[in-house]
Amino acid sequence: MRFSLLLALLPSLFIMCAQYGQLTPIADLPKRLNESSGMVAVNGEAVWIIEDSGNPDKIFKVDLQGKLLKEFKVKNARNHDWEALAQDPEGNLYVGDIGNNENHRQDLVIYKLPDPDKEKGDKIDSEKIHYRYPDQDKYPPKRKDFRYNAEGLFYKDGFLYVVSKDMTRPYQGEARIYKIPAVPGKHKAELVSVINTCDDSRRCSITGADLSPDGKTLVFLSYGQLWVFKDFKGDDFTSGTIDLIDLRANTQLEAITFLDNNTLLLSDEWSGGGGRNLYRYTLN
Repeated sequence: MRFSLLLALLPSLFIMCAQYGQLTPIADLPKRLNESSGMVAVNGEAVWIIEDSGNPDKIFKVDLQGKLLKEFKVKNARNHDWEALAQDPEGNLYVGDIGNNENHRQDLVIYKLPDPDKEKGDKIDSEKIHYRYPDQDKYPPKRKDFRYNAEGLFYKDGFLYVVSKDMTRPYQGEARIYKIPAVPGKHKAELVSVINTCDDSRRCSITGADLSPDGKTLVFLSYGQLWVFKDFKGDDFTSGTIDLIDLRANTQLEAITFLDNNTLLLSDEWSGGGGRNLYRYTLN
């Protein structure tokens, strides 16, 4: 009987391994969060999550068992295309309305929210950090210059760093890092790094980014791969080592955050009958 049961489970186990690869699923996200696009960890016990375009102007707190704990409507904000979430040491959140698939937006903005764990009620204030790219002068540019979409965002030493998602055709396989002061107002971003990823437009386009709590490790995420940056100096992120990790995962991974200096949490969107999960991955 046990052998027969094992044989019956083998196809499902094979599909799961092929889909999740090196990732360890730890929870199903709530069904209402089908399109998680940004995430930050909260005291090693929960995560704040946002969703992208077409979804509410809200942030959601979910524990590591997948239970929805709290939600806030963000005031003075609109979810045009929320694609990334970051946090500073004081607990302020930064919601990146930085999705720009058509490369035509002139209203890119990052919303700064006070520490939501100190807020009451079901609404939270926001301030606007507007920015523009220093190297874009046409809206939209020619398709060969479609490099002004972004889905990665992280905080470091008083600045926000936006990581572009390459949509050029023919595909160039670049990730550009832009630096913006983490203060409300209108800013011209500064280009600080251009990183060659690889030549597969699906697996080499960046969908998430985060910096470890100790500031020593930067990670980029794509649909199935992870770039790990270490030993860099200041914000010259190409000055150290860069390791590419094949997660062997076949799922629409959109969000990543450090749980601690060596442990990552990742989430994916519901797609093709799978996903909407929270995963753990430990860096070597």
